[in-house]
Amino acid sequence: MKEAVGKIVKVSGPLIVAEGMASSKMFDVVRVSKENLIGEIIELRGDRASIQVYEETGGIGPGEPVESTGEPLSVELGPGLIESIYDGIQRPLEIIKQASGDRIGRGIVAKALNREKKWKFNPTAKVGQKVVSGDELGFVQENKVIRHKIMVPIGLKGEIESIEKGEFTVEETVATIKTDEGSVKVTMMQKYPVRKSRPYLEKLPPNTPMVTGQRVIDTFFPIAKGGVACVPGPFGSGKTVVQHQLAKWADADIIVYVGCGERGNEMTDVLNEFPRLHDPKTGEALMKRTVLIANTSDMPVAAREASIYTGITIAEYFRDMGYNVAIMADSTSRWAEALREMSGRLEEMPGEEGYPAYLSSRLAEFYERAGVVKVLGSTGIVGSVTAIGAVSPPGGDLSEPVSQATLRIVKVFWGLSAALAYRRHFPAVDWLKSYSLYTEKLGSWYTEELGQEWNGLRTMGMRLLQEESSLEEIVRLVGMDALGDRERLVMETAKSLREDYLHQNAFHEVDTYASLKKQLRMLKLILFFHDQGLNALNHNVEINEIISLPVVERIGRSKYITEDNMKAFDEIEHEIKRAFTELIG
Repeated sequence: MKEAVGKIVKVSGPLIVAEGMASSKMFDVVRVSKENLIGEIIELRGDRASIQVYEETGGIGPGEPVESTGEPLSVELGPGLIESIYDGIQRPLEIIKQASGDRIGRGIVAKALNREKKWKFNPTAKVGQKVVSGDELGFVQENKVIRHKIMVPIGLKGEIESIEKGEFTVEETVATIKTDEGSVKVTMMQKYPVRKSRPYLEKLPPNTPMVTGQRVIDTFFPIAKGGVACVPGPFGSGKTVVQHQLAKWADADIIVYVGCGERGNEMTDVLNEFPRLHDPKTGEALMKRTVLIANTSDMPVAAREASIYTGITIAEYFRDMGYNVAIMADSTSRWAEALREMSGRLEEMPGEEGYPAYLSSRLAEFYERAGVVKVLGSTGIVGSVTAIGAVSPPGGDLSEPVSQATLRIVKVFWGLSAALAYRRHFPAVDWLKSYSLYTEKLGSWYTEELGQEWNGLRTMGMRLLQEESSLEEIVRLVGMDALGDRERLVMETAKSLREDYLHQNAFHEVDTYASLKKQLRMLKLILFFHDQGLNALNHNVEINEIISLPVVERIGRSKYITEDNMKAFDEIEHEIKRAFTELIG
């Protein structure tokens, strides 16, 4: 219930200061002026509250009223989240468009979940059953892909008094739970404050990779389910396409994609592509497992700051159902810029490059909410949230504060290179600068799934790429002819690794995704050719004869072999053996 508690004394862009707010609390949501603009209290001094307003404040002046809702900024969680597109504070953009057209009007209130739509609730718990927070009461089949668990709300435990089967709206009672304080009615909708992480029983070490189908990532710089990664890179290096590829092909059950301060056309690409693209696992459209949060560069700057928390809270909610969720934040640099703007208007002491001194701790708070956890409830179900944040450092300068603060937190660094992008090598992940701290932990999983040879092939491939880098300087100075035959073979193999293996076309029907088995076969082919080449050199075969073999082109085209035609790899391997047998004579 709203209560008028103050009036505006100062307006500074998205920051408003109001007096007479002594009864308010930090992070309470308020309504500003007669236009009912949505804001959130971010500082309290005496009876004065500093409020960040999530809408345009033009025309608002001192003396206008401020009303407090008495509640923190929260998201609505329940059936209807999947396939939705929201703004930074979880207002559905489709509803806003109907109310105000193509431009978002001020003071528009829109419920995040549809209050009229009826969902078929299928109870799985029984009357008389003892339940605790997180236990499943029943489920709604939200679409063909997502089984949406209806859970006992956090902080509630007791005995089920009644539970109904049938069609209900998200506000109608589906169960009654008898607690020590009395009976509590449970609906299919929960509300949860975005700035507070959802509780769990236990955090577990991440030990399973999130397979993305992108060879440079899965082979050399893997990320674990429940891990944290960043994708920094200058303008034009392909950050957004990498994020889109991960959202499309990563083996997560749910994708939460947060477009935070990036260009609107990038979110438009997502909206146009995802309904058309089919998930290889389910055969359904990718939107059937996606939630989109769009707070683009032309939307209010303060709402960028909230959009990241809105996204991670929705991700945690699906994690609590036992799903593996991936959240893509594009980009945390724009989120940090919103922090910097609000900090400047609050007249706080600036840190490096004007960013607030608490930048690192806020970034850590966000990434810490990722992880593999044993969720609440008596069944011991495990769920995960994997967080992948794009970073857009000005001019590609990784020494700037946001990049440095992020690198101190994340375990995977996919550094994008402007030089690679300029040479049209995509994904432009620089294999000499990038790293993954999960590689060793995931080694045993790869060995179990793909066999003993995987880790050895991976190590050998990376060694050849590093060796090529050191030889390149000699080549630039005195030319390729100055190298010995073994070094020239290393250069040719590394070139094949770069152009045939690491280069991947996101827009090619076959090459856009490579399963781990296909990646193994491709890598094996390239390195098998290298081993055969070394053997031929030992038998005094000329290097030019080796690198001009016709089978070299077949190795390069192996990336276009479809998943249902893996026998083609055996044919190429036999062809390599035959070619070298003839060479050695």
